[in-house]
Amino acid sequence: MRVGMMLGALAVLTACTGKPSLNDASLSTREFELEEFFDGRLVAYGQFQDIFGTVRRQFKVQIQGDWDGERLRLVEDFVYEDGSTEQRIWTLRKTGDETWEGTAPGVIGVAKGVETGDRFNWQYTIDLPVPSADGPTETLRVTFDDWMWQLSEDRLFNRAYMKRFGINIGDVSISFEKL
Repeated sequence: MRVGMMLGALAVLTACTGKPSLNDASLSTREFELEEFFDGRLVAYGQFQDIFGTVRRQFKVQIQGDWDGERLRLVEDFVYEDGSTEQRIWTLRKTGDETWEGTAPGVIGVAKGVETGDRFNWQYTIDLPVPSADGPTETLRVTFDDWMWQLSEDRLFNRAYMKRFGINIGDVSISFEKL
């Protein structure tokens, strides 16, 4: 019973953690244009941390973006610290002045995003391949609340909050650089 109460208290605390909002004051006068920033070659470095702050996984990703005036295609090639690799290919379409929709293998339904000032918020559910301790890869269905801030013409910071069954499980921090 004591363990159940502790888990319940932990769930309440993690549900109360602060997250960015589209209503937050902009920190710059920069106007983030997703299609401009991601058109071309980029490199990114990131890590996943659990809710206790423990880094569980690190990666490097090479990205090739192509904006054709109607759709943005992102080919992401991940290399993880253990040597494993993964490729994800996103197809995004601008649906309004500041709104986007996108799909990728493993994404459930359609991802939706909004640009505001120097930031972009991207939300989606995905079946994510995760290596298990005993060898075979497991697939976990997680929800991402993904936030990006353009720091300069060639740099972007990304923090993605992850949930499973509605409970925070950690976050991913990524630094992008245009090449």
